[in-house]
Amino acid sequence: MTGSMRWVFALGAALTMAGCQLTGDGADPADAPKEGATPAATSARIVERDVEAPEVFSANDTGLWDGRPSLGGVWVAHPTVKDPERVIIRNPANGKFVIGALFRRERENPGPKLQVSSDAAAALDMLAGAPTKLSVVALRREEQADPAAATAPVKDALPPAEDIAATPLASAPPRPGAKPAAAPPKGAGKPGAGKPGAEIAAAAGAAIAAAEAAPQKPAATPAKPAAAGKGLVQIGIFSQEANAKRAADQLKKSGIASTIRTETAKGKTFWRVVAGPAGSAADRTALLTKIKGLGFPDAYAVSR
Repeated sequence: MTGSMRWVFALGAALTMAGCQLTGDGADPADAPKEGATPAATSARIVERDVEAPEVFSANDTGLWDGRPSLGGVWVAHPTVKDPERVIIRNPANGKFVIGALFRRERENPGPKLQVSSDAAAALDMLAGAPTKLSVVALRREEQADPAAATAPVKDALPPAEDIAATPLASAPPRPGAKPAAAPPKGAGKPGAGKPGAEIAAAAGAAIAAAEAAPQKPAATPAKPAAAGKGLVQIGIFSQEANAKRAADQLKKSGIASTIRTETAKGKTFWRVVAGPAGSAADRTALLTKIKGLGFPDAYAVSR
């Protein structure tokens, strides 16, 4: 075998070894991503979910419904409450639960500490006058990424931007009759020639001095927000949509605009009735006073 043939076989073996190293994990080369290809873009949708907050409020006490109908939808009252809260109320005996409001019990009567509304008692299957062990935990709304939408590919994703290399322009030949460009003055390319840095510094200094000498206008004071903080008033949380509509109709007859919001938590659907928003803190206070005068003593201000 001649020396040239040996070189041909040696080169072929080297190329074969290089080809084997391209997919060292045994994957099919046809399945490997092509050069310049990018993985499919994904999007994450942010959703709000209810999260239990026992550090805010948590109670495992006996509750009692006195058998009388009550206003305000689903709620419970406890003597240790400081501010109204949104809570989940559970009946461990039958596994039922409901989302409602938590208020402060004004008078601490002997007997069970938890006072239960008629709507809450109906949702928890409580009998009138029968003390029932209940679990009440505060809720908070937190934004979380929806795992179902996190892996959904984004349609019409833009392709990756191509890198464009800078290509110097070739010098074009001079046109017939065109005058040659003037030669740069001697010493123009040397450091310090013409002292351009000194001229720029002098011009900048003059501009700064003129700006400081000119009278400055006072900055405009930003307008205060019309309604800071809690601009809505919550009428109640209802386990029955008909009761929520009844409360909204009662507000409408008195000239108060309200909204019924359908929400779901832990597989249960409930309806919140809120009025507003108020234009200012004073308007919100007046609105809350008017609503309580209509027979909703448990109404309170909320932010949304």
